[in-house]
Amino acid sequence: MYVSFDQLPASARIWIYQASRPLTTEEIADMQPTLCRFAEEWTSHGRSLAASAEVLHQQFLVVGLDEAVADASGCSIDASVRFVRSIEDKLGVSLLEKSRMAFLVAGQVQLLSRPQLREAVAAGQLTAETPYFDATLAQKGLLAASFPTPAGQSWLSRYFEPAG
Repeated sequence: MYVSFDQLPASARIWIYQASRPLTTEEIADMQPTLCRFAEEWTSHGRSLAASAEVLHQQFLVVGLDEAVADASGCSIDASVRFVRSIEDKLGVSLLEKSRMAFLVAGQVQLLSRPQLREAVAAGQLTAETPYFDATLAQKGLLAASFPTPAGQSWLSRYFEPAG
């Protein structure tokens, strides 16, 4: 059963899929009916799931589920991954690749590998205050407070500690 993303409770479970490039306004608009249809039809062991999906910062597909209504099963999670793969195919974008980290630099999302992260920190291009998008967040309530969050206040803090 489709639920508007803003109507999901703060406790809702979320999955964040990071796009390999920014999505265009047109791509996002074209995707909306598909997202709603997926949420409407998503089930777990025959039970309807209270779900939603939204694109944030033109770069992140966030799927949300109110587990107070019904939990996702392994099969339903597999179905959501198949759905995300179908979006990848349709848009020609990667959403499931997890090796790059996303930062907000000069108002744009910038994706970096670990070696690029080290280089950017060493060059002073990224600081502990640089906003970082942690795609491992698992609760909707954390999005508003921590997406993005200063990199130095995340698991990346060790990259900003003085060598010694």
